[in-house]
Amino acid sequence: MSLRSSGWPAPAKINRFLHIVGRRPDGYHAIQTLFQFIEPCDRLDFTLTDTPEITREGGVAGLPAADDLVVRAARALQARSGYRAGVHIHVDKRIPAGAGLGGGSSDAATTLVALNTLWGCGLSGADLEAIGLDLGADIPAFVRGRGAWGEGVGERLTALDADCPWLVLVDPQVEVSTAAVFGDPKLTRHTERITIRGFKTVALRNDCEATVRRLYPAVASAVDALSAYGPTRLTGTGGCLFACFDDRGAAERARRGVSDCGTVWVTRAANRSPLLDRLEAQQASSNGA
Repeated sequence: MSLRSSGWPAPAKINRFLHIVGRRPDGYHAIQTLFQFIEPCDRLDFTLTDTPEITREGGVAGLPAADDLVVRAARALQARSGYRAGVHIHVDKRIPAGAGLGGGSSDAATTLVALNTLWGCGLSGADLEAIGLDLGADIPAFVRGRGAWGEGVGERLTALDADCPWLVLVDPQVEVSTAAVFGDPKLTRHTERITIRGFKTVALRNDCEATVRRLYPAVASAVDALSAYGPTRLTGTGGCLFACFDDRGAAERARRGVSDCGTVWVTRAANRSPLLDRLEAQQASSNGA
């Protein structure tokens, strides 16, 4: 058997804000955030095989396959479902690594969603989210594929159709260490909790920004440059940053103004992941076969 299924999207995400509201006994940070989806998207192709091996090509340069979240996700699904055959995964990497855009987590979520269908595992979305959570805190949000308010370590999700502004994204091409940021003794860790109902009425921020600015001067310079055009925040722990605009024209003007700060692009926030459309197309194709 050699069945190939191509073009499964793994979108980037932004955190419209990121508040750290405490530290749990297990050492993880408790957060509040709002997830939405943006371009770029990684693209994954899956070739089913008769043998049980999970193999991968493409992806982040220099990352061993055994450490790649797509391989770990496939193996976890294989173990949970009892599926005995395997898959070869090709990853067309378009989301920059270490940028706070969730590329590795998104690739893992797409792997879980796609293979659950292609392998016929029959697991529920909640099952896939639980598998994903063992691999990374952001993965459940990508599995669910809806704009969401996140709490806990980001896994307690409440669907939220927030506004979808135009965005200017800047990648200063600095790979930020999440461990270094969350381990920094000066990181703000006790922001007051807010409610979903009231979040539009309070000042939002990314609590990681001050630490990232201090540790990564190139990110600080990019934040300052984009801030001249509108309020600017990091996404996740950075190093990507963004500003929101009411229309594309204003966003394009800002893009031109910060074009020397790194890789800069205009996109629009979305509350629905393109992964859901691809899944529906696959299911329709299978039902019609």
